[in-house]
Amino acid sequence: MSASIGPDQILANQPVIFDRSDWGHIRLTGADRVRFLHNQTTNNIEQLAAGQGCQTIFVTSTGRTIDMASVYALPDALYLTVSPGMAQSLYDWMDRYIFFSDQVTLVDESEQQFLLTVLGKHADAVIEKIGAESLIGQPEFTHHQLTLPLTLAQTNAVVTVAVGSDLAIEGYTVWGNQDVKAAVWSAVCEAGGVPGTAEQWEQLRIQQGRPAPGKELTDDDNPLEAGLWNGVSFEKGCYIGQETIARLNTYQGVKKRLWGVVLEETVPVGTHLTQVGKKVGKITSISAVDSVVFGLAYVRTKAGGSDLVLEAEGVAAQVVSLPFNSHQYYTAVEK
Repeated sequence: MSASIGPDQILANQPVIFDRSDWGHIRLTGADRVRFLHNQTTNNIEQLAAGQGCQTIFVTSTGRTIDMASVYALPDALYLTVSPGMAQSLYDWMDRYIFFSDQVTLVDESEQQFLLTVLGKHADAVIEKIGAESLIGQPEFTHHQLTLPLTLAQTNAVVTVAVGSDLAIEGYTVWGNQDVKAAVWSAVCEAGGVPGTAEQWEQLRIQQGRPAPGKELTDDDNPLEAGLWNGVSFEKGCYIGQETIARLNTYQGVKKRLWGVVLEETVPVGTHLTQVGKKVGKITSISAVDSVVFGLAYVRTKAGGSDLVLEAEGVAAQVVSLPFNSHQYYTAVEK
């Protein structure tokens, strides 16, 4: 049984472009926008300068996950991209915490914006051809606004290009107004991008281990269980759910962890994983590519981790690490 599975069968040797316009877009403006989002989510938003960004997680007061967002600091706003179907609920969630004196304005721009992602080791060539070569080699989430000369639309398209793919695969993300989406898509394809499908994106999401709302991000899960340590700051002050998450880290109390599982054959989502007849986990997502079946699953910490072999209704399931996730407790460094 293979110990790991990569995206090669999808990405091959060409950059792939995915239309992710079903993802949500929320813009925060106002003098208090940074302080507000800093207090609402897990990461240190106050440390971001214009042109930078990060991943941050919305959690409940008890530390349960709602969604993970990519945050981009613009000169006059914070721009969030969130999971499909989550924009309205996150808008409502934030709106309930805006008080009369807060100078914060929320705008749900999901219907007005498109989102494209170019993935693969040759994505740099595509980005260079569309005029965003200054981003090559820059840190993840670095973003620039630029104007693309689009002969197809006989106009110029103002878009934002960011380093990163929202997966642990090198790439770039592009967004802008819907009215230039078709022209931008054509320009990226002409620059070498090969269209990918929603099904292929889902396969990559699972292979990479990016958790999704309703699957790996639910009222039963917290960000540390999901392996989203890079989206959590343990050095910032209070935020919603901070006490629970800090306590889990301090006392090493994460009781289950998200892993990949390589299976001998497909099984339904929700299938329990067993160890010597005892339930120790549950499959949350499944992807079958050719003859390889790969899933995501929460496994009890005490049961073990990578290379553990479990059973899923009689089917062997080997536990493997995931590129997108980490399971390292945070230890403060003395200054």
